[in-house]
Amino acid sequence: MAISAKDVNKLRQMTGAGMMDCKKALVEADGDFDKAIEILRKKGQKVLGKREDRETTEGMVFVKTSDDHKTAVLIAIGCETDFVAKNAEFQEMGNSILEVAYNEQPASVDELNALKVGDLTVQETITQMVGKIGEKLVILNYERMEGEAVVPYIHMGAKLGVLVSLEHVGGADAAAAGKDVGMQIAAMNPVAVNKDSVPAEIVEKELEIGREQAKAEGKPENILDKIAQGKLNKYFKDNTLLEQPFVKDSGMNVGKYLDGLNKGMTVKEFKRIAIG
Repeated sequence: MAISAKDVNKLRQMTGAGMMDCKKALVEADGDFDKAIEILRKKGQKVLGKREDRETTEGMVFVKTSDDHKTAVLIAIGCETDFVAKNAEFQEMGNSILEVAYNEQPASVDELNALKVGDLTVQETITQMVGKIGEKLVILNYERMEGEAVVPYIHMGAKLGVLVSLEHVGGADAAAAGKDVGMQIAAMNPVAVNKDSVPAEIVEKELEIGREQAKAEGKPENILDKIAQGKLNKYFKDNTLLEQPFVKDSGMNVGKYLDGLNKGMTVKEFKRIAIG
């Protein structure tokens, strides 16, 4: 059947696909718009399959926080090039997926991919966009957080995002404190909030490394454990958030900075997502 330019343009507006791709899909579908959309989606799936081995080292993080700052969602969507990450349609897609994640609060990326964005699932929406732009796209990470005061921080370029949950805020400015701590986490990438929350396997590994280093330096066997413990304490100071020197004032650690804003104020948890 003859396919009119009006029909081609209509399908293009519906899908965002190229003119020739829309025309070919309509011809193949005998003018049936639903079938044509399915054909375009299948084309996207083929493109995605061909590009599964490609690196998604570019992309963007998206964040949404509730009005009362007690709930927040952070997602990272990866792509292959910075050009696509800056594309308005890519960002529009990311924000639509973010809305779904915020409203539905899925427990994992897999659950998020199965949710609906309009008539399509999140995964189908991504696949359709892949067919349009010809790059691999994938949800790299998804985090959600609840707490007394949850503050987001997005680093310049939107390739790194942080969520910080503060407690015992009192009358302090949670937004300002959370931003400062978020910057700290973005820059210093701590492994845990404090030494008590460092995974046991990391503690054991650091103790083992400390013993081996001391042994290699010729230290006596009877003091290896003591030296290793000292090295572990140094590790805690450098790699746990509340013990790290505060990046805006190295004369104090992050714990003391927060306590100075309001007695007992601290970080309950944090999430850090980076692309690339």
